[in-house]
Amino acid sequence: MISHECPMDDGFQQEEVSTGTSIMAVEFDGGVVIGADSRTTSGAYIANRVTDKLTPIHERIFCCRSGSAADTQAIADIVAAHVELNGIEMDSLPRVRTAAQVFHRMCYTNRDSLLAGIIVAGWDPKEGGQVYTVPLGGMFVRQPFSIGGSGSTYIYGHVDSTFKENMTKEQCLKFTANALALAMNRDGSSGGVIRLAAIDKNGVDRKVILGSEIPRFFEG
Repeated sequence: MISHECPMDDGFQQEEVSTGTSIMAVEFDGGVVIGADSRTTSGAYIANRVTDKLTPIHERIFCCRSGSAADTQAIADIVAAHVELNGIEMDSLPRVRTAAQVFHRMCYTNRDSLLAGIIVAGWDPKEGGQVYTVPLGGMFVRQPFSIGGSGSTYIYGHVDSTFKENMTKEQCLKFTANALALAMNRDGSSGGVIRLAAIDKNGVDRKVILGSEIPRFFEG
């Protein structure tokens, strides 16, 4: 939820601008699944219905962004450059933890001026699939799964009761799709299609669930 106020030519204050999203990442044995809705909003106006919110940082490292689009995109670009250089210097695939720690340092150092909530997920040869959360304020923690964005407030109970340890890739894909569908159904700032990606040692396998294929639940 973001609010910007600035003077307009007619002397009135501009209405607050709200942006929202639903993002998620889950670890499975050998990789991770990430997902997001595709709606970009500016207040009540839907600016883009098919935004790709799964942002690549490196070959097998992605991030999901919530908060200010400008803040999070700028941070993601800087982290991507840092991680690319790290991979060249090490002559190997960069570690997911390294990328998450760079996000953490930037978000924590600039916590008073940034509106950025980040989920970092990916695979590396050392630790396999990993999910790290860097919420508003810059905290840094690894979790078996993470949700974020305005839509996440509607599904905490669902994900807590549904998550199981040691789920397979297919179970994680279904878990993520169902959770995002529920969030999109309740959150007016989330919507569009569901974009999913499974990341493991073999690469990135992406999938799009179109509006007519999104799981449906009670809508009374």
